[in-house]
Amino acid sequence: MNLQPARLILVAAVVAASANPSPAFAWGRTGHRVVAAVADQHLSGLARAHVREILGVESLDEAAFWPDEMKSDPSPFWQKTASPWHYVTVGGFTYDQPPPEGDAQSALRKFRAMLEDPTTSKADRQLALRFIVHLVGDLHQPLHVGRPGDRGGNDVKVTWFGRDTNLHAVWDTALVDDEQLSFTEWAERLNRHTRSRDVIDWWVVNPIVWITESAQIRETIYPRDPALSWDYGFRHKPVIKRRLAQGGVRLAAYLNDLFDPQRGARPDAP
Repeated sequence: MNLQPARLILVAAVVAASANPSPAFAWGRTGHRVVAAVADQHLSGLARAHVREILGVESLDEAAFWPDEMKSDPSPFWQKTASPWHYVTVGGFTYDQPPPEGDAQSALRKFRAMLEDPTTSKADRQLALRFIVHLVGDLHQPLHVGRPGDRGGNDVKVTWFGRDTNLHAVWDTALVDDEQLSFTEWAERLNRHTRSRDVIDWWVVNPIVWITESAQIRETIYPRDPALSWDYGFRHKPVIKRRLAQGGVRLAAYLNDLFDPQRGARPDAP
């Protein structure tokens, strides 16, 4: 079987992602939509109704990538204020506190408070929900819980099948897109292979737990050899699959806890 055309498509995606001088998009478009599509299967009826009330006909997977799309907006809000909200920086494994400009954890708390406030406008409720959907995904990408000093692996130069890129771009897009699946195919497979026991074990609404997990995983993914190809993908794709599935389950847990607190604590609640 000739895999060259698929490989060329993949390399093009990685090169495009690595051209962005700012911190790269967590999971890329496909990964964020996968997280949202997985979450959609675990929402309670009440949480789903609240989401529909806020977003209208816009689906969770449509909302998921919106904060990254808006990075192209030249306004100061998107270029300066919102830029630090897509990641956290953790020196070891333990999250301390956000910097003065904020980070993904403090932004998540801010947007939750906006949705809990009945006086929040419709437009701001849409902004808040889109960011929540996005940020839960961000915090499950290990390199969005970055080491100090290397911009979440953006400054770690590697090659992917001989083409120059960086470690962050490999995790955002290359390892996901290498499967050559649509986000719906990804979500269907992850849901099919996620056991009920996994959902129960992963049903955690505390972002600090997600951050700690990502920091621990992060320390296992920096390569000794910067020339990455089949072996690196084989070793780390199981981690990618687990973090996408966990991100989806946790997003559902977070939204259920927010909109349907009586049932949000447990996925098996009657």
